[in-house]
Amino acid sequence: MAGPTTAERGERQDRQDPDSGPPRSPLLARLKRPPKPRTLIVVMVCLALLAGGGVWILYGSQWTRVERVSATGTRVLTAGQVVEAADVPVGSPLISVDTDEIEARLLRKLPRIDSVDVVRSWPHGIGLKVTERRPVLIVEKGGKFVEVDAKGVRYATVARAPQGVPALELTASHSAGLRRFGTDRLVREAVLVASSLPAAVARATQVVKVRSYDSVTLELSGDRTVDWGSGEKGRAKAHTLIALMKAAPGAGHFDVSVPTAPASSGS
Repeated sequence: MAGPTTAERGERQDRQDPDSGPPRSPLLARLKRPPKPRTLIVVMVCLALLAGGGVWILYGSQWTRVERVSATGTRVLTAGQVVEAADVPVGSPLISVDTDEIEARLLRKLPRIDSVDVVRSWPHGIGLKVTERRPVLIVEKGGKFVEVDAKGVRYATVARAPQGVPALELTASHSAGLRRFGTDRLVREAVLVASSLPAAVARATQVVKVRSYDSVTLELSGDRTVDWGSGEKGRAKAHTLIALMKAAPGAGHFDVSVPTAPASSGS
């Protein structure tokens, strides 16, 4: 029996696949069809409902409104003082609370705060994570004491001097150093020195006396004194002072103004 002619084979192949490829499944063909307009409308309506519901939950419902405000990290301040100064709008949608504005308000109202992190605690809370300034020096003024932090900021006036914080004395009232550098520069120099002190020396330091930019002296407990010089090379001077105190524990005077050539004297 004769086989199919060339024309018959070509006609059968055309019926199978106009593109001469393998037969396509009905499912694949349906997936490649463009969606019907009615299907697109349904999808768009569903997405709009979801978006609208999300907006309502965040802004309109009672499920995500501010109900409590808490403060942590305080040392001298109380949590109540921080919460009151923050003035968070209780009852407002949590999503709408301006955390940057609250931060700025706290820093403005409570200078003792060095930094604060305002965070949302879903679904009902605002947390205030506070870092307070720590004094490295105090300045006596009118029978009270001004606290100065490691940045040179005079941030609080207290009736009693905090324990373990040395007093600052400026003895440069008529010196060329004061005329050249000004009081603020000399205070910053004293702050730089106080911030460089080793913990053991800092605890023993009672007075930081500034005569000029490069003449800072420490008065320690036990009638001991230290010539520190300027605030430069603070780490090297700190290491040198510790070594010098160990080598001459009975000395009454130490000079680390040039840390490569230290000296001690007295007994």
